[in-house]
Amino acid sequence: MTQTIPAVDYLVLGDEPHLVAQACAQCGALYFDRRNACAKCFATEFGTRPLATEGVLRAYTIVERGAKNGPFTSAVVELEGGGIVKANLLGVTDPEVIQPEMKVRLATFEASVDDDGTVVVAFGFEPIGA
Repeated sequence: MTQTIPAVDYLVLGDEPHLVAQACAQCGALYFDRRNACAKCFATEFGTRPLATEGVLRAYTIVERGAKNGPFTSAVVELEGGGIVKANLLGVTDPEVIQPEMKVRLATFEASVDDDGTVVVAFGFEPIGA
C-alpha cells in the first residue's frame, strides 16, 4: 500500500491541505518549528493554529544558478489572518508576471517517491487567477 507523507511537520495533507503553526498562548506569535519559549514574550505555553491557504507575496527572488530543473522563484508569503512563510512560487519565473502584493494560494505537489513507494508531498504557492 502506498503511503503519502508531508515533507515538513507543519503541512497537513488531506482534502484541504493547509499549514499549522505553533502559536504562543500569551502573545499569539506564530512559529513553524518546535519552541521551548516564545522569542517575542518568553512565554512557554503553545497551542496549534491552522493557517489560511491564501495570502500575498511580500518578497521574492528568482534563482537561476545551480537550479538543476531550471530557474525557480523563492518567495515570502504573508498569509491572511497571520503568519509569514517562505516557499517557492510555483510555475512562475518571469519577473514581468510577478506583481507586488500578488495574491497567492497554497498548492501541494509530489516532491519524491522512495524505493518503497512512499510519496513525499511538499508545498509552494501559486498565483490566484493566473
